[in-house]
Amino acid sequence: MPLIARYAIVTLTPLALLLLGATAWGGFAVMALVWLTLVAALLDGLLAPPAPDDADHAPWPNRLSVTLAAGHLLLLPLVLVALAAPGLGIGQKIALFFATASFMGQVSHPNAHELIHRREPWLRRLGAAVYVSVGFGHHVSAHRLVHHRHVGTPDDPNTPLPGESFWGYLPRAWREGFHAGLDCEEDRLEARGLPPRHWRNPYWAWVGGTVLALILAALIAGPVGLLAYLGLVVLSGGQILMSDYVQHYGLQRLELPSGRREPVGPHHSWNAPRGFSSYLMMNAPAHSEHHLHPDRPYDRLTARAEGPILPWSLPVMAMLATIPPVWHRVMDRRALKVMEAVEARIAAGEIGQTPEPAAPAVAPSVPEEIETQASPTPPPRAGAAPLPPVETASDDAALIARVQGMLQ
Repeated sequence: MPLIARYAIVTLTPLALLLLGATAWGGFAVMALVWLTLVAALLDGLLAPPAPDDADHAPWPNRLSVTLAAGHLLLLPLVLVALAAPGLGIGQKIALFFATASFMGQVSHPNAHELIHRREPWLRRLGAAVYVSVGFGHHVSAHRLVHHRHVGTPDDPNTPLPGESFWGYLPRAWREGFHAGLDCEEDRLEARGLPPRHWRNPYWAWVGGTVLALILAALIAGPVGLLAYLGLVVLSGGQILMSDYVQHYGLQRLELPSGRREPVGPHHSWNAPRGFSSYLMMNAPAHSEHHLHPDRPYDRLTARAEGPILPWSLPVMAMLATIPPVWHRVMDRRALKVMEAVEARIAAGEIGQTPEPAAPAVAPSVPEEIETQASPTPPPRAGAAPLPPVETASDDAALIARVQGMLQ
């Protein structure tokens, strides 16, 4: 079966079931919820992760992304109307609500993330429309201009702090990410000689689009629809930030002998190469490769062998992250082992031997539509020490103190 067909089957099936659940019979929504949870968990252990075919440059990857984005924008109002109308039973409405929220977090978000990295302006705008529709438009600016440049440093709000729980991270990352993206957009305008509140600042669209969506939700589906929309916004935003929390937890860019921070490398993102969830999430679990090549399409990404691997799939790890004591017991020692291996490679001169190009400042000559990315480090040379997972439990306080000491 062609690679793109596998992506299409896994992602379009829940979309079709949700559309039918909102318009024909609520039982389809139950099927969608089962697909996104039980079927995903079962097939993750049976299917192999995607193996990219670099020779295949057909337009289907973009066409699938456009189809999923258009489906998302169609699905949202239909679901709100269905939840507000008396036609569905309470159980069917609950299934429709949570299946829609799961679809938006596991399919719509990674798909919109793909689109905002495309060079074609209309594709980027389509991805931005998906984020705006769930009240998270600022992610377009914060992700491209802040996260990719500063990932693994205190300057990136979406990189978890050492020992930070998800519930502490969630409000901080939302608040600081909003402001960091706004600061970057204002700096870009000022570099072009425009005032920071100029109409070309995309935050007018990010905030105004969300206000418009709120008004439309109330007009289309009434007070019940508005409450359902707010619930979907909260759950979608939480899942978007959860993905960054899980994929970057405990991985910091250390200081080189030159005094500068190491450039972005495979060891600054957790990968989760599983069969079903990789297809469902548009290969977002191959996260190290994405940070090294942000404009590379999802169907050509692969989980780098030298990158650290999560013990379970991203959906399972997201569930664990909601229980901080369990999360820290599973992840703190693993993260420390990765950083200790990198620290040893820096001491051996395997990282930072060649001069790093400085992160480009935002200047008037930089086209507005081209994002500024961090400069990646080349893959480690042959024979470099691997980054092993560790299975033992840990003393959380001691591990956190060790990580903080490495960053000082």
